[in-house]
Amino acid sequence: MLFFKKREKTEAELEKNPFYKDKNALVVYIKCNKCGEVFRSHLRIGYDFIINYDDRSSPFMIEKVYVGSKCPNKIELHAKFTGSYKPVSIDIDGGKFISKETYEREAER
Repeated sequence: MLFFKKREKTEAELEKNPFYKDKNALVVYIKCNKCGEVFRSHLRIGYDFIINYDDRSSPFMIEKVYVGSKCPNKIELHAKFTGSYKPVSIDIDGGKFISKETYEREAER
């Protein structure tokens, strides 16, 4: 019996918050707009986040660039977070956010 089975995030939910909490990290799943390659990225709290001294309302931020093995397309992720690591603003260029379940289906291929 699975009483508390989590459902897949919708596209609207992914636009608002594409991050999944996993122990001491936030995990994000991305798909390349050009070749369709999928990525899973673990962003470790206290290590991968940049301290944003200019903005007290969003003291943490992420600036990452992903390049896959299938094409030279760069996927750029820029995000700002509150002190409790909730996203305030998110911008992605060259790719799109996908759900964990979509990543697992497509990574099997």
